[in-house]
Amino acid sequence: MKKVKVGIVGLGRLGMRHANNLMFQIPNAALVAACSVRPEEAAFVKDNWGVPSVYTDFDQFLTNMEMEAVVIVSPSGQHCEQIGKAMARGLHVFSEKPLGVDVPQCKQAEHAVEAHPELVFQLGFMRRFDPSYAAAKQMIREGKIGKPFLVKCTSLDPDSRIDSFLPFAPTSGGIFRDLTVHDIDLARWLLESDVKKITAAGGCYKYQELADCGDVDNAVALMEFKNGTVALFDSGRIAPHGSHVETEIQGTEGILRIAVVPEKNRVLIYDHTGAVQQCTEDFLERWREAFLNEMIEFINCVSEGRKPEVTVYDGTKCTEATYAATEALRAGKTVELK
Repeated sequence: MKKVKVGIVGLGRLGMRHANNLMFQIPNAALVAACSVRPEEAAFVKDNWGVPSVYTDFDQFLTNMEMEAVVIVSPSGQHCEQIGKAMARGLHVFSEKPLGVDVPQCKQAEHAVEAHPELVFQLGFMRRFDPSYAAAKQMIREGKIGKPFLVKCTSLDPDSRIDSFLPFAPTSGGIFRDLTVHDIDLARWLLESDVKKITAAGGCYKYQELADCGDVDNAVALMEFKNGTVALFDSGRIAPHGSHVETEIQGTEGILRIAVVPEKNRVLIYDHTGAVQQCTEDFLERWREAFLNEMIEFINCVSEGRKPEVTVYDGTKCTEATYAATEALRAGKTVELK
């Protein structure tokens, strides 16, 4: 089997998950290079996993001529510049979300992708690759619920992880750009339309320090789509029980509900508190299969010379919607998109 030779930039929590999948879980991928600004992270994958080439500088990383593709898991503000440099070097690119931290950056990435139609580009909207969401999408395609007209999305990060988020909050872009963006992509995908109009509200109900950087710990947004359908988003950072992502899709002939209980497994614990279902602890646990499946798709696209369904334009559309949602939240008004 011919293996696609891949390099990865960014070895934080998610970067290490992608690196592990490339190294040990995907037979037709070979992790040949890694880059991290933290020397100890680069040293770990070299010394423990045998990754042959490691770097602490992205430009030096790109001089590695063995790579055919690169996986970008660096800080959000670096994505678009690194996409452009990697594609100019002739590399296929997988980039984590968000595509860019603003619309001009997204347009920069669009130009890079358009300039290299011979290369594969895929954006990391991994929820599309979760088995449950993929099954729901197939049911919609088959007409199982008639015409879908309403999507309700709940995304709640665990309160137990707030200490690790607070230092990142000033550069996160706000709750819609950092958290709700995945739900917005899901709604666009499930309803097959783009956002037309947004209303939003929210506040700092537990962590007032988030107000200092213009963020909130909980928010809701109502979005009307260009085909007349509607989506409702409930996003928060203070869930006491764990990571909770739940979706409902209402159609003219039926309803689909996904992950009503964010179950860790199928074990029920019976004790003095009653019957207890353990919940997923964080996003890495909840989306383990999705992260693997999206990377398998990227590697297969490179091997087979085809383009993935998730495109650079999906990233731009979602970024535009998150900016409009943030404006609606801060100004207390309805914002219309072109």
